[in-house]
Amino acid sequence: MAAFEVAAQDITKPQTTAPVAFDAVQRGNWLVGADIGNISHNFKSETFSINIMPRAGFFISDNAAIGAQAQIGLTLYDGGENFYYGATPFVRYYFPEGAAPTHRWFGEALAGFAGSSIKNSEGDAILSSVFGLGAGYAHFVASNVALEGMLRFTRTNADISVGDGMSGLSLSLGLQVYLPGRGNR
Repeated sequence: MAAFEVAAQDITKPQTTAPVAFDAVQRGNWLVGADIGNISHNFKSETFSINIMPRAGFFISDNAAIGAQAQIGLTLYDGGENFYYGATPFVRYYFPEGAAPTHRWFGEALAGFAGSSIKNSEGDAILSSVFGLGAGYAHFVASNVALEGMLRFTRTNADISVGDGMSGLSLSLGLQVYLPGRGNR
């Protein structure tokens, strides 16, 4: 009589969520990352834009961070293209209401300056003001990494339209790394 043995192999699925959202947004922690895919539409001039916005911030209290982001982008429009750049300090607040161990909702406000490659137009300036408000969602995929999505309204004069500036909505996807501060390790 023959004996057969069957062994089952444990299959480990890749990690897609981590219960760390409360630890990540503590006072003294750091936020480093970028919006890696920002696609927007300008309501006034019918333009298409792609942007990369690296950022760094510091949590001044639980749930509240301040920092700055760089704006680097390319806008394509009928008849040309526009490279733009800028620096915008931001304030971000993570809402404790509706929070879960694996995700957080947040709001963000930013204000700063930006410029563009457009020359010799009435609305062109070396630097123009930038103001924005956004709402987003951070989903933690590892102990200190979150994928983020944000819907933002931005107002700036650093655009291709002459004189009127840009008002538009953008939807961005980002990757943020939350680094523990000295006292939070």
